[in-house]
Amino acid sequence: MSYALRRKLAERPAPLPTSATIDPVTADIIRGAFETVCFEVATHLGRAASSPIINQSNERNAAIVDAHGRLAVGSIGTPHLTFVSQLTVRYGLMQQEKYGWGAGDVFLGNDPDAGGGHLPDYNVYAPVYDDAGDLVTCIALQAHQGDTGGKDPGGFTLEATDIFTEGLAIPCVKLVHRGELRTDIIDMIVRNNRFATFAGDLAAMISAVQKGVQRIEAMIATHGGDAIRAAINHAIDQTERQFRGEIANWPDGTHEATVYIDHDTTGTKDVKVHVAVTVDGEKLKVDLTGTDDRQNLTGVWNTFANSRGYVMVQLASMIDPTIVKNEGLFNAVDIVIPEGCIANPPVNKPAALGSFHPACEITEAVCVALSNVVPTRAQPQVYKIGMPNAVIGFDGNGQMFMDQGVDSRSMDVSAVQGLDGWGSCPVSLGNLLLSQAEDAESRFPVLNIARELTMDTGGAGQWRGMAGSRNVKQVLQPMMATAWMVSHDHPISGMCGGETGTAYENYFEVGTERERRIVLAEQAMLPEGATIAYQHGGGGGFGPAIARDPEAVLEDVLDELVSIEAARTQYGVVLTGGLEDYDLAVDRAATRTLRAEMAERAKQPEPAE
Repeated sequence: MSYALRRKLAERPAPLPTSATIDPVTADIIRGAFETVCFEVATHLGRAASSPIINQSNERNAAIVDAHGRLAVGSIGTPHLTFVSQLTVRYGLMQQEKYGWGAGDVFLGNDPDAGGGHLPDYNVYAPVYDDAGDLVTCIALQAHQGDTGGKDPGGFTLEATDIFTEGLAIPCVKLVHRGELRTDIIDMIVRNNRFATFAGDLAAMISAVQKGVQRIEAMIATHGGDAIRAAINHAIDQTERQFRGEIANWPDGTHEATVYIDHDTTGTKDVKVHVAVTVDGEKLKVDLTGTDDRQNLTGVWNTFANSRGYVMVQLASMIDPTIVKNEGLFNAVDIVIPEGCIANPPVNKPAALGSFHPACEITEAVCVALSNVVPTRAQPQVYKIGMPNAVIGFDGNGQMFMDQGVDSRSMDVSAVQGLDGWGSCPVSLGNLLLSQAEDAESRFPVLNIARELTMDTGGAGQWRGMAGSRNVKQVLQPMMATAWMVSHDHPISGMCGGETGTAYENYFEVGTERERRIVLAEQAMLPEGATIAYQHGGGGGFGPAIARDPEAVLEDVLDELVSIEAARTQYGVVLTGGLEDYDLAVDRAATRTLRAEMAERAKQPEPAE
């Protein structure tokens, strides 16, 4: 494993060789069928898997990768996984002769240094051949596993200094050979996992991709392998052409942004992500030069595949949503990630927490840089949470369980030009079905006391960020809890003069003399009945707050999203009356006077009435 390998993996693959010509209608029919296959494969996994993070939280993604390692189509799940899958498969493709690929085979990879994300993201994939025995595509299924066999349950070791601390790294291993399960390999992998549910999850992933193989083989029988290849080439070329067309409409120039992580897992402060986005005609370059490269950092190393994928997640959210998401997006962008920085770390660096930070700061920085270029789509596709509160215990049979804390919550939903933050998560997490209280309580000895929006947590702006939620949970037996906190000192950015979102805060043993705010990181035993409370950060605002329509501020106060005090101090809106009598009204004369004073203090132009 080396930087040379990463450079090889990131090279632009050639189109598939084919003698067929294809019309746009047939190409789109095939592409649509591919999307249906991905939907069916991911849904199969969701219904057959054993663990809640897959069958409830939907943290899974299916993709079709062609014989040259190009993303042909991705569907279902989170885009953050979609744009990583192809590099793991691409690594496997480089080993075809070494591992003796053939029809009926199924492979597994999760190695961060072989095209993977972090270790919990298992990528199971299978090749599909035509009647001549030539490889056409692979069907890939990536899903987050609850454990990786490392030092700590879940694979998130706060003080990890290398990948080996976090668990079992698998560059590429064959799970099924010519249709026959390799039980020795599967038993070894299952043995290196703490949770009884893992065997069922792995079996579900294998059967899901086998179903995908059957569906694609049926497509090849209908259309022919050459037509399938031509359709893939057509779709990728069209996406690249459409993306370049969008870029050509952006003003030329270089746009820079710097975003910080509060600290690494041992307390080293202000870890930096810097990006320069250059628009030159239809060419786009995203350069992370200047991003932190201190080698003594702990826990904030993001894999190369994740970093390029998270760049693309943000870019894809800022263009026409009807553009098909495939390799054409990557073909249209030059992504520069310096070797040795936290976004492209040395081999064997830990990777588990890097998929949170700096991964999300990469997307945030790209968004901030382009916020004046694409203001109507400048919403960071992030989850600024350090890590969810994971609680771990043992059931009556001595079997370990983990509530990973992937609970329903509201966080980081920022405003864009013309639209307040809406919903509970940014759009790229829209398919991540966060755990319901009833399901969690049926599986684990926990009680979810509250999940409610907190007033004054949405970033102020002409368009307001959505409020963050305060999630309160009680453990009903002694359990170990793990937390790493960031985004308190550096919450999510506001855009174009909007205010930042609010700080994340986390408290253990609430209501007792041992109540404490988790400032950095903690792994602690909680007694039976202990309560933990997580305040999630709200989204950032867009545009100056004093430019917000006073009537919209009044509505926010009535909806208990903004307090009367914040209406005055943040928005410059003076209200008369009271909430109790429901007779609040905007004092327009006093509001004009206050906003003029605030504009003068801020040296901003006075807003129009």
